[in-house]
Amino acid sequence: MAAIIDPFALGGPPAKAKIILLGSPDFHSENLMNWVRSLHIEHVSPAGTSRREISRRPGPAEATEAAMIASLRKWFFARKPDAGFILTDFPATLLQAIVFAEWMDARDETLVAVFAAPDASASVVEHYRTLGLLVYDGAALAA
Repeated sequence: MAAIIDPFALGGPPAKAKIILLGSPDFHSENLMNWVRSLHIEHVSPAGTSRREISRRPGPAEATEAAMIASLRKWFFARKPDAGFILTDFPATLLQAIVFAEWMDARDETLVAVFAAPDASASVVEHYRTLGLLVYDGAALAA
């Protein structure tokens, strides 16, 4: 029987929860995804925010990443500080994780939990494991 995960034990009410889902959401367990949908907080993905910011013409990877970070930065600093969110597909790289941590520090906010799918970047997963925020590691469970 799988352990029951309660990311809100130290994080306050679910309406203010700040959660990251690393890797492809397709790989997260059905129970986890049903739980995520039940929280009634903002679900944010770079795919959704970037569509408004980036033209359809593909560019260099660095320019695409910079545009994605700029788009998410705009979203992050425009939202109410006490509003919860579930962020998927970001951060995808260690650099993005470090940038996101700086944003959180700038607003004196903290994450409640990080869930990682088996395909999540190992360096990003290790970063959040080191910070003590990783509560679900799909790669470790799949092994």
